[in-house]
Amino acid sequence: MAQWLLGLFVLVLILGLLSIVVMYIVDKTQTKHTIRRNFPVIGRFRYVFENLGEFFRQYFFAMDREEMPFNRAQRSWVYRAAKNADRNLAFGSTRDLTKNGTIIFANAPYPPQSEEKTQPEPVEIGPYCRTPYAPTSFFHISGMSYGALSPVAIRALSKGAKLAGCWLNTGEGGLSPYHLEGECDIVFQIGTAKYGVRNKDGSLNELRLKELGEHQLIKMFELKLSQGAKPGKGGILPGLKVNKEIAEIRGIPEGEDSISPNRHPEIKTDDDLLDFLAKMREITGKPAGIKFVMGDPGWIDELIDCIKRRGIEYAPDFITLDSADGGTGSAPQPLMDYVGLKLQESLPILVDKLIASGLKDRIRVIASGKQISPADVAWALAIGADFIVSARGFMFSLGCIQAMQCNKNTCPTGITTHDKNLQRGLDPEDKSVRVANYHKYLEYGVNIIAHSCGVSDPRQLNRRHARVVTHTGDSVSLAERYPPQAPRQ
Repeated sequence: MAQWLLGLFVLVLILGLLSIVVMYIVDKTQTKHTIRRNFPVIGRFRYVFENLGEFFRQYFFAMDREEMPFNRAQRSWVYRAAKNADRNLAFGSTRDLTKNGTIIFANAPYPPQSEEKTQPEPVEIGPYCRTPYAPTSFFHISGMSYGALSPVAIRALSKGAKLAGCWLNTGEGGLSPYHLEGECDIVFQIGTAKYGVRNKDGSLNELRLKELGEHQLIKMFELKLSQGAKPGKGGILPGLKVNKEIAEIRGIPEGEDSISPNRHPEIKTDDDLLDFLAKMREITGKPAGIKFVMGDPGWIDELIDCIKRRGIEYAPDFITLDSADGGTGSAPQPLMDYVGLKLQESLPILVDKLIASGLKDRIRVIASGKQISPADVAWALAIGADFIVSARGFMFSLGCIQAMQCNKNTCPTGITTHDKNLQRGLDPEDKSVRVANYHKYLEYGVNIIAHSCGVSDPRQLNRRHARVVTHTGDSVSLAERYPPQAPRQ
C-alpha cells in the first residue's frame, strides 16, 4: 500500500512538473499576454487573483474605485475595450453619484435613433498656415517620448494610431524611427531642451525644423511650455534610460540624465512667445500651438491682450491644456502633488476666456489629463474642447498595470523600460490592434452618451447636457455652474 501511494505521489509530481514545463513554454512563446511572457507560469496568478477578486470583493478594503491615480474600475474598462471584450456590467454602478464634483449627463426624453448617427465633421487647425490640418477624430494619443517609452511601445502606438485614424504626439524626446513605422499622423513636440531640433548650445536648429516641416506625416508642431505633472520644471529622463540611440536622437551625451530647462531660454514674454510661434509656423508651414498647465488664470488674459494687439494671425493655432494631475515618467513629488490647476477647473476658464475674446474659433482647444473613459471625453467636449488627448489611457491599452516603475527601467509590461528581456513580452502587432480597439470603443462610448443626451454628433454636446453634483448632494447644470461671459471689449 505504501509503495503504491509513493508511486502515485511520484506520478503526480512528474505530471505537475511536466505541466509547469508546458505552461512555461506556452507562456514564453505566446504574444497575447505581456505579463505571462515576461514572467512565465507565475504571471498566470495575476489573472487568477483578478478573477477571484470579483467573488471576494467584500473581504478586501481596496474596492473598485479607491485606488489612485486610476482605480480598478477605470483600468478594467480600458482593458476590456482594448481586448474587444464585453464592456457591459451587472447589478449596479459602484460609482458614488453623491460625491461633490461628480459629473452626470442629462438624458433626453426622445433620443435620436441609431440610424440618425452622423460622423463627426473634420475640424480645421491652422487657418493661417500654408498647410492646415483637419482631423476628423476627436480623441488622440498624447505626448510620450521615446526614452520614457520603449521602442516596442512606440511602434505599437504608431501602428495603432494608423489603424484608429488618430494622431500620435512624439513627446519632447524627438522623432524616432519607431514613431514613423505605422505611417500615422504625427504631432512633433518641442520641449524646452528642443530635443530633435537643437543646436549644441540648446538653441533652435531652424534647418532641422524645416526638414521636419517638409515631412508628410508630421501635421503639427507643439511648443511645450509646461507639463501637468511637473509645471515649472522641464522633462526628466534618468541616465540609465539614455542609451546610444536615444542620445543621438536627442542630441545629448549617452548615459547621462536628460534634464530639460524649466522654460525656453529665448521666451521671456508673451511677445517672445508669439514671435517664436510665428517663426515655427513660417519655417514649417504647418500649425504651431502651445502646451501648458494653467497656474494663474490672469496670464490667459494677458496672452489674449497681446494677441489682440499683435493681430489674430499671431495667435497659437491650438492650445493643449494639461491638468495638474497629468502623468509623467519622472517628476518631483512636490510639483506632482501641489502645483498647477486640474483640468476640471482650468478647461472652463480657458474656453470661456477664448469665447469672450472672440478667439475660440481661431484657437483650437485640446484637453489633456486623466481623460481615459468615454465620460471624461464627453465632459471635455461639453465644456468646449475641440479635441482630447490621452497618454495613460493608451498605455493601459498596451497592457500597463500601473506598477509605478516608469522611472526605474523595471516596467514589468515592457512599456517604459529599455531592458530587452522585459521588452520581449510586448508584441507590437498584437498591441497595435488593442490601441485601435481602445480608440474605437472610447469614441463609441462617447457616441452612446451623446445619443442619450439627444444629439447625433458628440461635438454637439454642450454644457446643458451635463450636470455636476454640488456639496449639498444635488446637481446643477454645467451651463449654470459656468455661465457664459460677456464679450471683452
